Amino acid sequence: MTQSQPRAGPTVVQVSLIAVFVTALVTAQVTAAKVLAFELPVALPIAGNELFLPGAALAYALTFLASDCYSELYGRRAAQVVINVAFAMNFLLLALVWSTIAAPAAPTSIDPATFESVLGASTNIVAGSLLAYLVSQNWDVWVFHEIREYTDGDALWLRNIASTASSQAIDTVIFVSIAFALAPMVLGVGPVLEPGDLAALIVGQYLLKLLIALLDTPVVYAVVGFVRSRDSNSPSTPV
Repeated sequence: MTQSQPRAGPTVVQVSLIAVFVTALVTAQVTAAKVLAFELPVALPIAGNELFLPGAALAYALTFLASDCYSELYGRRAAQVVINVAFAMNFLLLALVWSTIAAPAAPTSIDPATFESVLGASTNIVAGSLLAYLVSQNWDVWVFHEIREYTDGDALWLRNIASTASSQAIDTVIFVSIAFALAPMVLGVGPVLEPGDLAALIVGQYLLKLLIALLDTPVVYAVVGFVRSRDSNSPSTPV
């Protein structure tokens, strides 16, 4: 009776891409409440000469780099599993943070009110970020593989830029609209921004994300090329 060969487990690169994706996602959730402002040397349409964007913008943009690499190497279904499991992990993060906030503090602890104000993301931020994530990340994977099939696996640069640019636009509009307009009006939590401020926040956030989408293309090529030259578990035509 022959013993079956054990199935190969996940590679270091595969686990690393998942780790980068989840770490960036959790970081984005924790840092989303802070709004950043950067002075620009020239005035831009709508945004003006000051760029406003949520503190999570950079970390969240990194999730698209990781998901595009993972999707190219291991396929659509594998990428969707990672995205949807990570979505569930957002609720674990919120449960752990809020249970820590609710627990009694020792006399030597940091001020509980300060702790809550820093880590206790408000309902409008949570609602906006979760819905934006679920829609935009699944859209990213779908567009990525539609272009991959249409080009017969060529033009990695095209599917990376097109999928990320379009999904980042969806993410930005959903997050800003819910977090700073819809949720505050419906739930009465968080500030309600004026239409001009909303537009400036959307434009500022999207410009940064679009720039990152353009700059991360060489990184995607480098990661995919490196893995395919060394890893037999990442087929050139994943499913």
